[in-house]
Amino acid sequence: MEKRNVMKSGVFWNEVVTRVHKEEYPEMTLEHELADAGGMKLVRAPKQFDVIVTDNLFGDMLSDIAAMLTGSLGMLPSASLGAVDAKTGKRKALYEPVHGSAPDIAGTGKANPLAMIASLAMGLRYSFGMVAEANALEAAIAETLEAGIRTGDVMAPGCTEVGTSGMGDAVAERFRAKLHG
Repeated sequence: MEKRNVMKSGVFWNEVVTRVHKEEYPEMTLEHELADAGGMKLVRAPKQFDVIVTDNLFGDMLSDIAAMLTGSLGMLPSASLGAVDAKTGKRKALYEPVHGSAPDIAGTGKANPLAMIASLAMGLRYSFGMVAEANALEAAIAETLEAGIRTGDVMAPGCTEVGTSGMGDAVAERFRAKLHG
């Protein structure tokens, strides 16, 4: 997704992505989309997308739009995975929530820690090969939400509101129970 119709950088982005696709990933389907129309389609029917490739400007906007489909930026983990190193068999990776630092709520105990916890689960799975632990952590997150425990950003009627530490504790309790039976 880019804006090739109004931005020269979008024209360049389109050309580079098309070339890389043709040279390195011809077995994959590539569809170009203008970023504004893509944002609309993302809101209307998000499951039609598998992977969205875009520049930082539109990536920041589209990831925030996609986050709100889950109810909050505090719910989405992310991983930046490098190629597998031929010598070590490992890849460089960075795991983090999709959201920023939220300086407006820093230190207030209001931040939703689930995106960070889910990012840790991704690291367990993809960098450390700890698939059972990753599955247990993801299940602990799901069970916590199913139990109606919520931070303020995803609060719903009939649920129990907790702060950052309360949510982390609730997930940790379920995670420990899964690991130790």
